[in-house]
Formats: sequence, C-alpha cells, structure tokens
Amino acid sequence: MQIAKRMMLKGGLALLALASLPRSLMAAAWPKSAFGQATANGALSAFLGTDATIPSDRIDLKVPAIAENGAVVPVSVNTSLDNVESISIVVMNNPRPLAASFEIPGGTLPKITTRIKMGQTSDVMAVVKTSNGVYSASGEVKVTIGGCGG
Repeated sequence: MQIAKRMMLKGGLALLALASLPRSLMAAAWPKSAFGQATANGALSAFLGTDATIPSDRIDLKVPAIAENGAVVPVSVNTSLDNVESISIVVMNNPRPLAASFEIPGGTLPKITTRIKMGQTSDVMAVVKTSNGVYSASGEVKVTIGGCGG
C-alpha cells in the first residue's frame, strides 16, 4: 500500500512538472512556416532550405496503390542511406503538402511508419535529408474518398 502511494505521488509530481513547462519550449522545433506552405516546393524550401532532391533507389517507400479512405493512408519509409538526419512525407496535391516530418537521431534505424491524410489522388514523396544531400522516392496513391474535407 505504501508503494502505491509513493508511485501516485511521483507520477503526480512528474505531470505537474510537465504541465509547468512553457508551451513555446515544448513546441520549439515545430517548423510552422514549412507546414503552412501551399506548394510542395515551398514546403521543402522552408523546411530543408532547398526544393531540389536527388532520386534514390536506396529509399524504400511503401504506399498503397489505392486508398479507399484518404483520411487514413498508411505510409512506410525505410532507407539504407548513411547519416540520415530527417525523413519527411510530401503529398503533392494536398492543400498543405508537407504531411509529416521526423528527425532521426544519430545511430537510429532510419525507418518510419505512419498514417497521413490525402484529399485526392496524388504522388506521395519520401524526402530523406542526410549529411550528404537531400534524396527522394515517390509513388502514386489513388484516393477514392478524400480525407482533407473532400
């Protein structure tokens, strides 16, 4: 019984400490301008400093050929490129093309799996930033029911 009380007290103190952090500190890495861009080139330029990517066969992008519901489209990206810094997903025809971005800490397996929203049929591009450049791979997803309000 005494252990349960201590665990509850420690948990409560941890939540209190987290809640007292300034919101700006918790969202400091949010690239608002990149996610707010209306074009893929604008989003990539705002986020990575360039919209030029090098197509690479060392990026394995898995997307469905047909997505029956654009509100839930599974995406998986795996790469054998070295020194990966980030993996981003760009949906060319979405109102806000930059759908997701993940920072990859050094020594971490560069593999992500997520679900994104798509408003219509579009190319989906995986963009991998490394210390040597910005690489990409893409695939088309046909959407039968749009997930971005369509």
